[in-house]
Amino acid sequence: MEFNIEWHDRLGSTNACLKERLLQGFEIPSGLIIAAREQTAGRGRSDRRWLSAPDTNLCCSIYIGTAAELRAVPSLTMAVALAVAELLNALDIAAAPKWPNDVLVGEKKICGILSERVEHRGNAGIVVGIGLNVNMTSEEAAAIDRPATSMLIEGGQAHEPASVLEALFPRLDHWIGAWQSGGFSALRETWTQKAGPIGKPLCVHDGSIKKSGTLAGFGDHGELLLQTECGLETIWSGDVS
Repeated sequence: MEFNIEWHDRLGSTNACLKERLLQGFEIPSGLIIAAREQTAGRGRSDRRWLSAPDTNLCCSIYIGTAAELRAVPSLTMAVALAVAELLNALDIAAAPKWPNDVLVGEKKICGILSERVEHRGNAGIVVGIGLNVNMTSEEAAAIDRPATSMLIEGGQAHEPASVLEALFPRLDHWIGAWQSGGFSALRETWTQKAGPIGKPLCVHDGSIKKSGTLAGFGDHGELLLQTECGLETIWSGDVS
């Protein structure tokens, strides 16, 4: 896949910027990346805010032109999580993907991914937003209401967000290409190996609903299979702990 980057000094949200263009009828090529050196109104799952000071973190969104069904969106998110984790591993950062849309180092979040399907006047695609903590300091991480870390904290070295994005290209090309050709089936083995193991205890929170059990695997589209006392349950969304 060919990626084309469009950098902005400051945006509210890279996802919102891409979606707005699509809904306004602009022709957008698959592989377009909108990146912001500063993001002031980004959001994650459950509308959590994700902000980034200038030149601190990697904030970008990729447009993937596809007629894939809505239920295929989660597994594209997982493909991108594998790409990010693979890059971090290559830098000796012990990162692993966490279902459904995070990358962790231990129990600390280093990257969040948000995918949204957009369809307008016959044009259909998925916008995939990546928020990777690059140069966040320990003090900044401590101020977040959930455990967080960064490439700087884990590796002791600052990085240019633009260079991180360019280093991510071959991994994105590989894993998005695998998803395009085979859906979650093409990711299953690696995802299960890195996000497992099968049988580990899990607790899934989705709003006021809480379910406990063990990981039984993943379904055909990347949905989590939870073995509970009441039997096998299929989980499409939620916070896992």
